[in-house]
Amino acid sequence: MNIQIIVNDTHHDKCFRELVNEPVTALRHVTQQQADALRDAFGINTIAELADLKLVKWARAIRTMASAETEPREAVAKETLLDDAVEMTFPASDPVSVTSSITRIEVPPEKVDASSDHQNAAAIEAHNEQAIGCRALGPGGEKTAGAA
Repeated sequence: MNIQIIVNDTHHDKCFRELVNEPVTALRHVTQQQADALRDAFGINTIAELADLKLVKWARAIRTMASAETEPREAVAKETLLDDAVEMTFPASDPVSVTSSITRIEVPPEKVDASSDHQNAAAIEAHNEQAIGCRALGPGGEKTAGAA
């Protein structure tokens, strides 16, 4: 390890055994004000005391274990059941229903040909016959082969 990047310039010539007993200000970027705060709050004066601080060890242990922790089986099961229930209630692939009683239309209903099921169908047919010279619809209302 390149010790020069973690300690101040005045401590570059010291070995690790010596650095352990140096004040925390020997660490790069630790000011005297911060060292005083560590001393007042936790009674820490040296690098060794900082390394042995129980709170630091606990925090590191929590961080290490958090990265390895998985979701509890019960939480995963509940979330899966909830996701399935929501999907079955309103599948994302289904269109929004027109009314609350209709949730899915498998087959569209039969539709009546509007040209023969119009309240004025007879008048429209008479107009069409006059305009084109023949009936557009057959006797039962169906379109004939040459109809427009």
